[in-house]
Amino acid sequence: MSKAKSNKLSIIAKGVSMIRRPLFTTSLLLVTSFISQCYSSAAIGAAKTGSLPFSLSVSTIGSEEADIGDGEQSLQRDSLQFDAKARVVLAPQWSLGFNLGYGELNYDWQQNDSSLFGGTYNGWQKVHRYKAGISLSYRMDEQWMFMLAPQVQFAYVDTASSNDAASYGIVVSGMYRFEHGSLFGVGVAYLNDISDVRIMPYPIISWQISPSWRLGNPFDAGFTGSAGLELSYRMNSNIDFGFGGARRTQRFLLEGDDTTVEVNEFVSFLRATWSISESIRLTGYTGYYSDGELELNTPQVQIESIDGQGALALVAEYRF
Repeated sequence: MSKAKSNKLSIIAKGVSMIRRPLFTTSLLLVTSFISQCYSSAAIGAAKTGSLPFSLSVSTIGSEEADIGDGEQSLQRDSLQFDAKARVVLAPQWSLGFNLGYGELNYDWQQNDSSLFGGTYNGWQKVHRYKAGISLSYRMDEQWMFMLAPQVQFAYVDTASSNDAASYGIVVSGMYRFEHGSLFGVGVAYLNDISDVRIMPYPIISWQISPSWRLGNPFDAGFTGSAGLELSYRMNSNIDFGFGGARRTQRFLLEGDDTTVEVNEFVSFLRATWSISESIRLTGYTGYYSDGELELNTPQVQIESIDGQGALALVAEYRF
């Protein structure tokens, strides 16, 4: 097992061009959440006037091989994700945001002649995930801002029907900006996921501790979990670093119209961002998944644990 892990990590570390296969797994939790920070409630509230309104991004991530359950199975995960985002000012107080995304996910199982969930399944190979959303923002004055953000996604394995894999939700938030630039607020996400409904309140934080240090939400709350927290340090106008973490969730349709798999993990990460120009930005991450569970809903619930594992990610973004 240790030799396999070493081989996987050496492949991942060589970058996007050397990744073994363009897989999209639960590692998507890390990638899509990282890039969604650009259009999170706190990010929109803190956005500067005149910032570039459109962005295209591609993201990839690879994780170590991790034991599942009693160790008879193991899983290695990689991902590839594409996103397009836009933000348009409708009036001095109103703005509208759009986002579209697609990811492809495969699971690389090593099962050693065993099966998952007490012999119920032998694993799945590929998951597709489509997502779309809009966000309507209203600035009441220089301090108060409110946002309404409906969203929809389809997440399903390649042997299931996309017609039964729809999820929808809405996020409502209110924020207050202080004179020194910090922003605080609260949001509530209503998520009607596949055969499951969740209501998730969360804090919105963008605390400018000093000109170089900031505490804020790195993620956008939604189907993939809470907004999390990140402490970041800006070394200069082009380079900044961050450390943070959050609880992440991913749910997708396995078969039929209500047999789903849900993955819950805590992810902690270190981030480094290089703004090459006003338009081009590269971000690298090293992260660690812990306290993970793989949950099968048939709708009876069966759970397998996921051992902790490391991960590396790279995000390239172009704004215009």
